[in-house]
Amino acid sequence: MHLKNLLQDEQGSVGLPMRMVVLTIIGLIGFAAIVASISNAPAIPRPMYVVANISSFALPNGSGDTPPLLLSVFDNDDISIPNANVVVWGPSRSAATGDITDSDGKVVVQIANISLPIGKQEGYLSVKVMADGYLDYSDSYLVKVIKT
Repeated sequence: MHLKNLLQDEQGSVGLPMRMVVLTIIGLIGFAAIVASISNAPAIPRPMYVVANISSFALPNGSGDTPPLLLSVFDNDDISIPNANVVVWGPSRSAATGDITDSDGKVVVQIANISLPIGKQEGYLSVKVMADGYLDYSDSYLVKVIKT
C-alpha cells in the first residue's frame, strides 16, 4: 500500500476512540478490584511479650504454692494489651492457672500445688499468652523456681 493511500484510508481509525474509552473503563474496573482486595486483606498479627514482677522464688521442699505473680503484657511498642488470655504452668507442668489481663494489660496469677520435676533442684514457670490481632507468645523460662 502506498503512503498516499494510507493517509487517505480512514478504515483503521473508525471506532478507535470508542475502543479506547471501553478499554480504559475495563482497566479502571480491574484496577479498582485489585485495590479493594488489597485493602480488605486481614491485618498482620503483631508480636507481644510478658514481664513478671519477680525473676525467681524459693519453693520449700520442692513443692507448694507460687507467690502472687504480677504479669504485664505489652506489644513491641510497649503498649499494654488488655483482654489477653494468659496461661501459666508450674515447672513439672502438673499444675496451671489462667486469667485475662485487665485494661492496663496486667493480671495477677498464683498456682497452687506446684512441684519441681523429680530429681531437679530448680525449674521454671512457663507462660502462653493469646490475644486477638497478636501472635501467640510463649516463654518456657518466665520465672525460675529454686528448691530450698
